[in-house]
Amino acid sequence: MSLRQKLLLLFSLTVAAAVAVVAWTVLIRVRHVFEQRDQEETALFVSQFQREFQHRSADVAAAIDRLAASEHTRAMAFEIVQSGDAAAYLTEAQTMAQDAQLDFLEIVGQDGNVVSSAQWPARFGYPEAAAARAGQPAFLKREDLPDGTTALGLFTVRAVRGAEPAMTLVGGKRLDQTFLGDLPVAPGMTIALYSDPAAANAADLPAFDAKRLTGAQGDVAGAARYGPLIDAARKSGQLASGVLYLTARREDSVNATAIPLKGDAGAVPAVLVVGIARTGLVAAQQHIRAIAYGVAAGGILLAIVFSLWIAARVSRPIEQLAHAAEAVAAGDWEARVPERGRDEVGVLARSFNHMTTQLAAQREQLVQTERVAAWRELARRLAHELKNPLFPLQLTVENLVRARALPEAEFDEVFRESTATLGAEIANLKTIIGRFSDFSKMPKPQLERIDAKDVIERVRALYEPMAGKGDAAIRFEVQVAKEPMPMDADPELLHRALSNLVLNAMDAMPEGGVLTLAAEPRGERIELRVADTGEGLTPEECERLFTPYYTTKQHGTGLGLAIVQSVVADHAGTIAAESLAGGGAAFILTLPRAQV
Repeated sequence: MSLRQKLLLLFSLTVAAAVAVVAWTVLIRVRHVFEQRDQEETALFVSQFQREFQHRSADVAAAIDRLAASEHTRAMAFEIVQSGDAAAYLTEAQTMAQDAQLDFLEIVGQDGNVVSSAQWPARFGYPEAAAARAGQPAFLKREDLPDGTTALGLFTVRAVRGAEPAMTLVGGKRLDQTFLGDLPVAPGMTIALYSDPAAANAADLPAFDAKRLTGAQGDVAGAARYGPLIDAARKSGQLASGVLYLTARREDSVNATAIPLKGDAGAVPAVLVVGIARTGLVAAQQHIRAIAYGVAAGGILLAIVFSLWIAARVSRPIEQLAHAAEAVAAGDWEARVPERGRDEVGVLARSFNHMTTQLAAQREQLVQTERVAAWRELARRLAHELKNPLFPLQLTVENLVRARALPEAEFDEVFRESTATLGAEIANLKTIIGRFSDFSKMPKPQLERIDAKDVIERVRALYEPMAGKGDAAIRFEVQVAKEPMPMDADPELLHRALSNLVLNAMDAMPEGGVLTLAAEPRGERIELRVADTGEGLTPEECERLFTPYYTTKQHGTGLGLAIVQSVVADHAGTIAAESLAGGGAAFILTLPRAQV
């Protein structure tokens, strides 16, 4: 990934992360504000409901008080007590309920049984447990109806004075859709009342029935979704709240609160449900997200523009500088970069150009110095090598001059010996000059496809007959892999290099030993090995063996291994020397394996 792409990615991620954090914070804050508003509206509605409930309770209590204190009711009670015959008043409760505008009214005798019932006349003679709550505040109670259903009502119980023992009036009004319609409801608020079909305690509550959830306008949309919340309020007797998703659309969700309405013995005969639509919250969140997406898109576009500007100002000059550095590393000492501006990038470009200029000058000086040093070393080595045969040549010539004064027979003998010495030393001079000439004129490899097995076999066949016999015999061992080992190499140069290594190995074992020739593949390379069991090499000798003119032999020129290294390098390979632990040395040639 280039610097320009990294900058673009960094800027884009930074913008996206910043926008995401801000949007998330705003969304959390907006949700908190809406939830707080919903809680305040719910609390306000609950307080209004409580006031309306108390007002309705006061109305019921006032109506029952008026009935209990009326002369007609007192006279009826006195007559029932005196005569003991209540059948004459079987329908009296209906008339009294209509006059008092009550939905429920029962006249209960001194024995606790119903004398007259407005809502269910057939209950005459049935016991009424609520009569025992005479004089207590209004309370919620389910009332059984003739059609087998129950209705929730707000009841008050009052005793009728004027006859002893006293009779009791149990009356009330329905708590139903009409009651909900009288409550003040804020926009977006839904209220509903859920009543159980029969009185029960928290341990054996009847299953939730969505049909019993009634709203101010009738049926409640998505009534089944309110079940878990209502059940929680019915079982715990405590307020329960949560977010309900009435449909698959988030816009149709509500913040719902279930308020248990407690009746006799702490039971929960009804639950008041207040739902506030989250349409405004969802719309605000969607609007914020849309803004966030727009800001993020705009920020990313700005990041792209900014990254392009940065690329023009920073990354492109740096890329040019990197390419120039690669060119210098590849040997192009004339590589330069444009110098623009006076900022840090411009200073870096000028410093690089100055550095390459100095490197080129120093390289030229170094080349000249190396050339001079090389010629001096060559001259020193050549002088050293030529001085050895020149001294015997000088002595031989002086002997010939002195021999002219000798008799003819003696002169002839000295002359024959001297001419033989001259011939031998001149041949030695030719050999020395030839080696120096070979080192200075190494031919370029003529590559062809060969197999490493053939190279090893050719060297073995040439030098194994020269290994000698007896105690000083050298035994050849060949270790070659069975698989093909193709190479693109010059067979003559490679043969000359291996021959040099084999001759050195044989010289290292004057008393005999084992000479190993090996070849095996190493992945994309082929490893050739020449090892001996001679005296071995010191660490210093292993490092300096391939240096020109360095030799461990008394009469060596120090060019043999340098020539071998040159041949291996021309084949894109490497050569290394190592001293073996059990004695002896090994030379490892690593060459490229040809692609089949």
